[in-house]
Amino acid sequence: MSEINLHAQHFLEMIKKSRRGKFKIYIGMSAGVGKTYRMLQEAHSLLASGVDVRIGYIETHNRSQTHQLLHGLPVIDRRKLFYKGKQLDEMDLQRIISQRPEVVIVDELAHTNIEGSKNEKRWQDVIEILEAGISVISAVNIQHIESLHQEVKRITGIDVTERIPDRVLSLADEVVNIDLTADELITRLKEGKIYSKDKIETALTNFFKADHILQLRELALKEVAGQVERKVEAEVPRPAAARREKILACISSNQVTAKHVIRKTARLASYYNSKWFVLYVQTPSESKDKIALDKQRHLINNFKLATEMGAEIVRVQNRNVSEAIIEVAEQQQITTICLGKPHITLLRVILATNIFNNLLKKLSSSDIDLVILS
Repeated sequence: MSEINLHAQHFLEMIKKSRRGKFKIYIGMSAGVGKTYRMLQEAHSLLASGVDVRIGYIETHNRSQTHQLLHGLPVIDRRKLFYKGKQLDEMDLQRIISQRPEVVIVDELAHTNIEGSKNEKRWQDVIEILEAGISVISAVNIQHIESLHQEVKRITGIDVTERIPDRVLSLADEVVNIDLTADELITRLKEGKIYSKDKIETALTNFFKADHILQLRELALKEVAGQVERKVEAEVPRPAAARREKILACISSNQVTAKHVIRKTARLASYYNSKWFVLYVQTPSESKDKIALDKQRHLINNFKLATEMGAEIVRVQNRNVSEAIIEVAEQQQITTICLGKPHITLLRVILATNIFNNLLKKLSSSDIDLVILS
């Protein structure tokens, strides 16, 4: 691309960004820290300042103090839908866009929409609202971030099914952490400010254990700190000689290990605010007419996961996996290559060849880092 075209493309991106609504996300370590309460407080403040702010969707969970803050705020009516014989409410995306408020409050960012909705996920609705030039204030808990899925499951033992891709956070102009100590949160729970009395004891013996809360709090604080670092990286000029990270995750057709590699590489890419790729090398033994159907399905699902998390997919055919990795790394000017740890199939394939030493030599001579992921 010529220098003139590059400048034109940059100008076009600036125009698009200026037309897009601003995006603010409140993030917390768990339910009950006060994200919804804070959003409604901000809505009142904006309204008092003459800003056209409206409630697109809010979930108070029958918390009296939070519910009281709804008074005086304009609310956009929800859609009424019938699903499995029940009437349910859903955020009305088209009504929000047609009414065109300056700012809309949209709670529960990780929510899965009712079947038959335009988009599968609420975060997809939010992106449409932003692209329509409407600013959005939203909220999400740390356990709903895709790349932290396994970490949260390890801490809490809970498999969180509703998740948002990390790239949604990267779209935010501002990410604010709503923080409480573990003792403060447990006190709120015991006082009935989070769940009804019949659910308190179960919550205390499961998700709301002090050690769980501490670890989730650490994840939330790190995430917001990382967002600040990325904002500085993007907006504060740095020396031209500074290295631009580009990361390559190498996966096999193994479903579980590939997901681990994708999620951990996504975290690394997020930390460095870098472009990243997912590479799958198709060997003759996994050609279209030989690969098992379940492996094909796993690959498709993992490609979808990686794409949602902001990766660019690279698929190549080569009987020599390490040779293919070197070629792609050179073509894409990769700075860091991520592989699964030694017991993973992909690395066994590499180690089974005599080219692994050549791969290491090539990486060292070309200043490419090699990261072995657990």
